[in-house]
Amino acid sequence: MKAILPVLDETRKRPYYLQLYDHISEAILRGDIAEGEKLPSLRNLAKSTGLSVTTVEQCYNQLLVEGYVYSKAQSGYYVNNVFMHSEKTVPIDSAASFKQVNSGGFLNDMQGVEINQLHDPDCFDFNKWKKCMNKILTEYSATLFFEGDPQGEQNLRSEIARYLYMSRGVSCSPNQIIIAAGTQQITNHLATILRKIGIEHVALEDPGYAPVRSMFRDRGFAITDVPVAADGLAIEKLPANIRTAAYVSPSNNVFTGAVMPVGRRYQLLSWAAENNSYIIEDDYDSELRYFGKPVPALKSLESSGRVIYLGSFSSTLFAAVKISYMVLPQEMAELFSSMAGDYSQTCSKLEQLTLAMFMETGNYQTHIKKLRKLYSQKLALVTEVLSSESADSIKVRNTSSGVNIILEVDSPKETIQLKKEADSLGLPISVLDDGLFVFNYNQIPVSDIPSLLRKLALLWSR
Repeated sequence: MKAILPVLDETRKRPYYLQLYDHISEAILRGDIAEGEKLPSLRNLAKSTGLSVTTVEQCYNQLLVEGYVYSKAQSGYYVNNVFMHSEKTVPIDSAASFKQVNSGGFLNDMQGVEINQLHDPDCFDFNKWKKCMNKILTEYSATLFFEGDPQGEQNLRSEIARYLYMSRGVSCSPNQIIIAAGTQQITNHLATILRKIGIEHVALEDPGYAPVRSMFRDRGFAITDVPVAADGLAIEKLPANIRTAAYVSPSNNVFTGAVMPVGRRYQLLSWAAENNSYIIEDDYDSELRYFGKPVPALKSLESSGRVIYLGSFSSTLFAAVKISYMVLPQEMAELFSSMAGDYSQTCSKLEQLTLAMFMETGNYQTHIKKLRKLYSQKLALVTEVLSSESADSIKVRNTSSGVNIILEVDSPKETIQLKKEADSLGLPISVLDDGLFVFNYNQIPVSDIPSLLRKLALLWSR
């Protein structure tokens, strides 16, 4: 292995641990550091680079979460196989033997429960939002007399393109971006495009987002359920020799917390190319990662135009803002442009322009940093309280990102009874499976978390 000697630039805003991460990950991808090789110890690399042990550890942790390396207890860090894309994916089905599966998994009938009792005013600064909106109403009111662009306002699409490049490593032009009122309308547009290019089959994560399943089902698509393992979607269970759109959330499966490592991401891209198929990347909650930097988007790894990228502002702003978007491969974007005249933009033009200004002024980026700090504090508090109050009966899963966690409850009570008891406290908890619950802790003010969770632990232990 070549010596790890990064050129660190102290004039750059990029932290040292990320500059070191860049150097090592690029060396792994080039093959300068081979699969199975052991990386230097934290102390030795810190000594050779002049960095602190903490900085090197932050770098290794980021490489670990993205799948570039793996760790061995009492041994150290070793390089993973990140070139799985060079190997042939072994299909479990062929066009001749493929069995169409239309039955859903255990999540399909899950219905979200709207909770109105609890909200945290610290989650969003409406004064800054109001200033941007007032500026639009005062200085640009004339634009509001005209209908919105069916593709979305140019100002907002330009800001989203800039933001995606800086925060998610996604390179795209504004004309590749489509804006709509919520994920379901985006999915509806996407279903139309997929039909027009001859794709009538989708593969969905199980567990996954139920409304998306309903949209594709209602549009007549054949559906295959693909389980999600600890390292993300089970790629070996995707259909072979059938043009398919695989809907995945590689950076954070909202129900399991699974993160797809870089090697399997390349394997997924290989599957799409070999089967003339597409990947729909749902990057929901990607910015809200509380340890290290957010995991790069799958779309940032590809250049073949096989990835359709979906994003939303509902979890990072506030739920009533139904602004979602997708980044289409260039050919699909041109197809949508040709048929855009058949659609009206249902996403508020005023809110689009307000959001564009909110992003242009840097308010959105500042807001994201604030959310990460606030939600990481809440997450730590939730974990601490439940561990101290009910470690034997309530186990916490998915504790590194997003706005929810999974609670695994060991109780003689029926799941429906446990849900009713949570509802009695106004807690935003929904059923995932028997004894499994999704808990949206982000909605609860920090000061209320200890008392509410102690009450919940008491109710669930009776």
